Amino acid sequence: MERTLVILKPDCVQRGLCGLVLQRFEQRGFSISGMKMVRLGTAILREHYSHIADKPFFPGIEKFMSSSPVVIAVIEGKDAVESVRMMCGPTNARKAAPGTIRGDFSLSMQCNVIHASDSVETAHKEIARFFKEEELHTYSRVLDGLTYSADEKQ
Repeated sequence: MERTLVILKPDCVQRGLCGLVLQRFEQRGFSISGMKMVRLGTAILREHYSHIADKPFFPGIEKFMSSSPVVIAVIEGKDAVESVRMMCGPTNARKAAPGTIRGDFSLSMQCNVIHASDSVETAHKEIARFFKEEELHTYSRVLDGLTYSADEKQ
C-alpha cells in the first residue's frame, strides 16, 4: 500500500473542519497511519517549501502556515498519492469542483484547507520530514475486504 502526507492547514484547524476532512479519507477506504498536531516554525517551513522559499510571496505563506497549529497525517491505501490529490482538488480552490475538499470548503489559493504530497517521491520525503518510522502504523481494517478486491490488497 502507498502512503501520502496531508497537512490540514491553519484555516482548516481554525474553522473546525479537521474531522470532516479526515472522515472523507476514511469513508473512501483509506487508513490513517499517523497523525499529530504541531505548530510549524520557520526552519521546517523553509525546508518544506524550499521550492518556493525564495519567491516574493513566501513570507505570506510562512506567516499563514505558522499562525495556528496544523494537523499532519499520513494517509495509506492503494494509489494514495493520486487519489488523495484528486479528492483535494486543485490548489486554487475557486477552480475546485464541488465534491472535492477544496471545492466544498474553500475559495482561496492560500487558505485552501489542505496540503497533499504531489508525487510518491515527494510523499516519502515529506513523511520522513514530519514522522519517525515508529510513529507510523500499518494495520488491517475490518472493512478492507469490502474496500479492495483480493487481488488489489497486494
